[in-house]
Amino acid sequence: MEPQDGQAGPLTDVGALARALAGHAPPVLLDVRWRLGGPPGIEAYRAGHLPRAVFVDLDADLAAEPGPAGRHPLPPAGRFQAAMRRAGVSNGSTVVVYDETDATVAARAWWLLRYFGHRDCQVFDGGFRAWVAAGGQVAAGEGVAPGGGDFTARAGQMPVLDADAAAGLAAPDPPAHSWTGNGTVWFRLLTGSLS
Repeated sequence: MEPQDGQAGPLTDVGALARALAGHAPPVLLDVRWRLGGPPGIEAYRAGHLPRAVFVDLDADLAAEPGPAGRHPLPPAGRFQAAMRRAGVSNGSTVVVYDETDATVAARAWWLLRYFGHRDCQVFDGGFRAWVAAGGQVAAGEGVAPGGGDFTARAGQMPVLDADAAAGLAAPDPPAHSWTGNGTVWFRLLTGSLS
């Protein structure tokens, strides 16, 4: 979607997304809203979501069961592949993921797509709130997962850092904007798109 130097960046905005949705090959939209402590993201999705968006659940689709590896460990490839196929993701489709506003869960979905081998994906900067604020159309209700996707998950396409390795890389004086609670800033820092 609106590539620069032949390569789309990791983020898309309201205008670019609206143009892509009106185009001849609209992206697959994944609504990944979730809140620590609830309510479940599906409730927000049912109350209102971007037209044609499919709800993907963080706990059921984007993570394995909680345990010694953490609250949301990497999902098994088969589980992730099945969820993406249910959502209509194919190997050649463009995918845009969004959450409520701060991109924390959307960044995870973006990273998982790339980790499992899907390169044509972006995070919708500002999420659902940005869409509504811009006057974008909103659909309500269950929505229908289109299915029919042919995405094949191939684990290991992005580096993985465990807690011990992260601790080893921790700088004594981290950058001022390293984690501010703002997922969009963190995502931009990780992807090199922070200006």
